[in-house]
Amino acid sequence: MHIQIERSEVEHLALFGSLDTAGLDEIVGAATGRRYRASDTVFEQGEQATHFFVLVRGRLRVTQVTSEGQQIIIRMVNPGDLFGIAKALATLDYPGTATAVAESCALCWPMQMWTGLLERHPSLAIQAMQTMGSRLLEAQLRVRELSTEEVERRVAHAVLRLANQSGRKEPGGVRIDFPISKQDIAEMTGTTLHTVSRILTAWEGAGLVEGGRQKLLVRDPHGLVMVADGLRPCLL
Repeated sequence: MHIQIERSEVEHLALFGSLDTAGLDEIVGAATGRRYRASDTVFEQGEQATHFFVLVRGRLRVTQVTSEGQQIIIRMVNPGDLFGIAKALATLDYPGTATAVAESCALCWPMQMWTGLLERHPSLAIQAMQTMGSRLLEAQLRVRELSTEEVERRVAHAVLRLANQSGRKEPGGVRIDFPISKQDIAEMTGTTLHTVSRILTAWEGAGLVEGGRQKLLVRDPHGLVMVADGLRPCLL
């Protein structure tokens, strides 16, 4: 669904923080606003990459299906994130499928505008490079975790990343502020739904986390860091 997104709704985003008013007006004026309901697909893996996006509100899940047919979650998209930037990856197709996990709004531009926008607005190019760098670093960390760490530590790292990126402080801890299922966590960490269920049950018993309507509460972030770093015995 197409919607109107005003400059005032996006000027606080870090991606646009170094732009002057005229530059921001140009960039936002060239975009189309879109709204997605929870479970709507923004684009699919292998589809021709016709647009790139910035998430304004909500959360998206980006998944890939491997050659063996296994679905894995590549990352979560948070407000202010660039996504769908296939041209920056030198590919013509979207490498993953982006799906809204909550009602979301995004700005989108035709892919052919990518190079021109970056040339006219160097600060936007710098932010885009930083985005790519942070994603590369996160991908390297996840590969290392999958290759070297036991499953409980991998799950702890995944939950902590979600809490850091999308956490909302509450009296009882840090709430991951969008619906996240045990299957989602399994797909992030290369394990099974059964294993994630056992781990979260054990963590609830130890007071580390608390489940509830798919919005996980991290009750003891420090304790979870200890698990992730291998400084606390595994509970399984």
